[in-house]
Amino acid sequence: MLDAPIPEQFNIGVACTDAHLATATADRVAMVVEDEQCGVAQVTYAELAELTSRFAQALRELGIGVGERLLIRLPNALAYPVAFLGAMKAAVLPVPSSILLTADEVGYLLNDSGAAALITDPASWQALAPQLCATPALRHVILAGRGHPLRPAEPELLAAAPPRHPCVQVHRLSALLTEVTRWDPPYPTRAEDPAYLVYTSGTSGYPKGVLHAHRALLGRRPAMRYWFDFQGDDRVLHSGKLNWTYVLGTAMTDPLYMGQTAIVFEGKADATRWIPLAARHRATIFIGVPTVYRQILQKTSSTAADAPTLRHCMCAGEHLSDEVLAGWRARFGLDIYEAIGMSECSYYLSQQKGMPIRPGSVGKPQPGHIVALLGDDLQEVPPGVEGQIAIGEADPGLFLCYWNQPDETARLRRGGWFLTGDYARRDEDGYYWFLGRRDDIIKSFGYRVSPFEVERVLKDHPAVADCAVIGEEVGPDKVIVAAYVIPAAGKQPDADDIMRYAAQHLASYKCPRAVHFVADLPRTANGKVLRRALRQARSAAISP
Repeated sequence: MLDAPIPEQFNIGVACTDAHLATATADRVAMVVEDEQCGVAQVTYAELAELTSRFAQALRELGIGVGERLLIRLPNALAYPVAFLGAMKAAVLPVPSSILLTADEVGYLLNDSGAAALITDPASWQALAPQLCATPALRHVILAGRGHPLRPAEPELLAAAPPRHPCVQVHRLSALLTEVTRWDPPYPTRAEDPAYLVYTSGTSGYPKGVLHAHRALLGRRPAMRYWFDFQGDDRVLHSGKLNWTYVLGTAMTDPLYMGQTAIVFEGKADATRWIPLAARHRATIFIGVPTVYRQILQKTSSTAADAPTLRHCMCAGEHLSDEVLAGWRARFGLDIYEAIGMSECSYYLSQQKGMPIRPGSVGKPQPGHIVALLGDDLQEVPPGVEGQIAIGEADPGLFLCYWNQPDETARLRRGGWFLTGDYARRDEDGYYWFLGRRDDIIKSFGYRVSPFEVERVLKDHPAVADCAVIGEEVGPDKVIVAAYVIPAAGKQPDADDIMRYAAQHLASYKCPRAVHFVADLPRTANGKVLRRALRQARSAAISP
């Protein structure tokens, strides 16, 4: 699998659907969506192959051409893989976006990507229409229901606000698919051709587009072998939303490429949902952010007996604490395999099957990925020394470029490396210890402190539900380590107690000198903590 060369021609949409048609996988369930409003909907590989081909043809017949963009703003629904994979079959670039984005934010993505079409749900369109109809490049809006793609969306929601721009045409997904009676073959894309466009946080305060080639899916084959534990007929339950790159891969394209069953949920997600969902759908693999695992341990009494088919667990998106790993092992008898990734290269560092987990470390580069820790001179640093994580330009999972930002692309792709901006150190055994972004690293009294190291310890405190650590300026050239703590349910933690706990487990220069209790933490639409927002809020609070 890992040594297979990258073919000249390759299409992600085809690889995840049509490629299975001549195999026994064709009749296997490809995807299951449990929606708390609409119930359970599912499609087989054969059905998904046809639906995506119909969608590709519908785009052609709407006049949406090769290389044009389709913005996807959908909840977890079967329409998501139909749109995402079907667009790529027509060589149209899908652009995933969060259902939580405001009309202004969606408008920015539409304008920056120059999207010719938007697919969304009727309720969202009602809210978005007044502001988005005048988007210059937008010509078509497709409304999708939350059940089966061929089932019309709720009639009362189809009376969405009418477009205020004569160039925008509104269509129902079910009608478009039904009207297609024949379809052209998938567009013969090369592996190096643009496939999809995702947006990530930008240094300017605006999201920046990350353009991926079709080979990106093949670049994740190391993760499919070493981070996943596919065993032929797996059912993969993910707790996240499909718009997030992490979920888009692990909850959809990776399982579908491997011929497995992907399972997602739409609705109010709380800790009590996941283990019953795993049991109900006979999930063998469960994936989530560490917070989901922590909440299951804190808020439920579930054990391995409640999800008897579960055998492999994975996480990414934030650091996994020692306490959660130990608690999960004790309760479920399973390890949690952590990984680090980014929009530009998905997940490339991970704990791996067959390799002992070293708590606190994010594991090692997956075989097949080209990874190094570099100093400012772009030379590799020795073990124990902090360096910037760099990914080799030849890595097939690496993105093509930043959308319409050639200077930004050139700034971070130098000397044969993509400079991730993330920092880590490597021990003598090759395990990586993640330190975070250079902007996140706290410089306090001459020391450099990784917030992840401190958070990992504080999250083990029984009265801490979650926390974030930042550097807080308390005077001229005086920065202290400060923790923002969400108390665990039913607990009333004391700041001094938390600082004493930290002192028992951390070097003195890493210990928080201030603890602030908060009800919630500012996060991105994908759930990542916005440390910058914490710093800004604190600065505003103490300004005269």
